[in-house]
Amino acid sequence: MSTTLTSPFEFALDAALEAVQPAEARGTSRSDVRLLVSDKANGDIRHHHFEDLPALVRPGDLLVVNNSATLPAAVPTRQGLRVHFSSTRPDGSWLVELRDRDRPFLAEVPGGIVDLPGKVPLRLERRFGKRLWVTRPAIESVPDYLARYGKPIRYSYVDRDQPLNAYQTVFATVPGSAEMPSAARPFTTEIVTRLVSAGVGIAPVTLHTGVASLESDEDPYPEWFEVSAYTARSVNAAKESGGRVIAVGTTAVRALESAVVEGGVAAASGHTDRIISPANPVEAVDGLLTGFHEPRSTHLSMLEAIVDTDLLRDSYAAAIEARYLWHEFGDVHLIA
Repeated sequence: MSTTLTSPFEFALDAALEAVQPAEARGTSRSDVRLLVSDKANGDIRHHHFEDLPALVRPGDLLVVNNSATLPAAVPTRQGLRVHFSSTRPDGSWLVELRDRDRPFLAEVPGGIVDLPGKVPLRLERRFGKRLWVTRPAIESVPDYLARYGKPIRYSYVDRDQPLNAYQTVFATVPGSAEMPSAARPFTTEIVTRLVSAGVGIAPVTLHTGVASLESDEDPYPEWFEVSAYTARSVNAAKESGGRVIAVGTTAVRALESAVVEGGVAAASGHTDRIISPANPVEAVDGLLTGFHEPRSTHLSMLEAIVDTDLLRDSYAAAIEARYLWHEFGDVHLIA
């Protein structure tokens, strides 16, 4: 099956370009992935290895990373379905997705209740959009419950179950994400040390990412985020000194742009509904390290708010031609 890129980003992704296992199962370490570089200044597209990253950024640049840790958010039900716990809502309820094998379960559930392990009934209060449900789990601590009964969310392109630590990044300290903030996955302590030694700053934000929509294009819904006073100061200082602010992952972009105020970035937290697009462009972020996104994904609209559409299209064509790998265990793309 060939993969053809058409205008603007309509392409059928060749199954051979889907990363079916973590990088360390394919090579020597999680940093053993490729890195496509799209140079915003001159329009160049270059092929690198991720371990080249410290030489590709500049002293004074600041990498903003998401420190959210991944929950084992998938739980089986007595009805044979699977529940993916997605994210909290401002009123304390949760959004969940029901899955039937490898697809969203979009039918009605008899009685509006699914039975979870530990004899926990989960009442589905109402739909949220097409595929999600609002629910108030009768569980004292959802993260503790998931730690006992859950597994990491795994989609059909991943060939087998992986341990939870395969879905954590080196920056993960604050549990809360349904899916891994995967752009940071290739980082190792060695690469972080090399970056800091080269004069590159690293500052954390938190954004607990919810369950993605793989089967259809869908705007992101509100997610919980926090930008600390330390990170706000670091961003403002980097920009004032001429450094670039490079977000590691679209989640870091969303968090940081949700903390923009007049004159820079300020400490902020809460549920953000910020959607970045060419019509609502970035103000704090100068560049982005990210994975490769599915056709028609709203993430591509975010990328178009950061880089010229023609360069982005050419970059994806180059990635397809060079057989880069997609998804959370795949290769990465630096736009700066």
